[in-house]
Amino acid sequence: MQRTFTDQLSREVTFAYPPKRIVSLVPSQTELLFDLGLDAEVVGLTKFCIHPIDKFARCIKVGGTKKLNIDLIKELQPDLIIGNKEENSQSDIEELCALFPVWMSNIYTLEDAKRTIFQIGALVDREPEASYLMHLITTGFSDLQTLALERGINKKVAYLIWKNPYLVAGMDTFISDILALNGMTNVVKLSRYPELDVNDLVSLNPDLVFLSSEPYPFVRKHVQEIQTFLPNSKVMLVDGEMFSWYGSRLVKAVQYFFEFQKEIAAK
Repeated sequence: MQRTFTDQLSREVTFAYPPKRIVSLVPSQTELLFDLGLDAEVVGLTKFCIHPIDKFARCIKVGGTKKLNIDLIKELQPDLIIGNKEENSQSDIEELCALFPVWMSNIYTLEDAKRTIFQIGALVDREPEASYLMHLITTGFSDLQTLALERGINKKVAYLIWKNPYLVAGMDTFISDILALNGMTNVVKLSRYPELDVNDLVSLNPDLVFLSSEPYPFVRKHVQEIQTFLPNSKVMLVDGEMFSWYGSRLVKAVQYFFEFQKEIAAK
């Protein structure tokens, strides 16, 4: 049976429903598909789709999110490809769209992420499972917002995602929305992921500087480096998956931020 869905770029996507051969191009959405029970249906994923590790190990790797192996995807002959506007390159997606049904997400906020979970659930005939995940995420983050108010969290934050040069999460990003939901204000008012130098960071005067574990793998020595020119800020390593993965990992993120808020409130 053929069905048509509209993706988040307002494109109509028609494919054999439900899909039996899915290629997923985004780590957080790949994890979601597995958590929805699509163990057999996911036949291809990227080298960054590492969760859950046992399912990652058995699937065909189709390159990285920004540089896909189009020939290998062709060999897999997917019924459906699921990608994301920000994480995948436009040229790769345009090439794939000429060959296969490609459904694209476009996510900036937690509400966008919840809508995506529901829509992907509908795409793959797993709506009850998707609705349950949405319930857990909605309830959990509502509690986190309440706790942030009760704990009096009101911190100014700079969130670094890259080094040499320093790139930060700015406005119009999922990360910035997650910060706000946990009582924190992003000091970077530029859009998306601007480049800043040391003087820019000093002038922003954040209370907290978060060094993400991905995409750049910040480690302890980087905390010390940045602390030298921001002596009045608290510099911390944080789990980038919890701040930026917008699929079913958000269920795990609730517990992470429950503990994280306690740590922040104590500083």
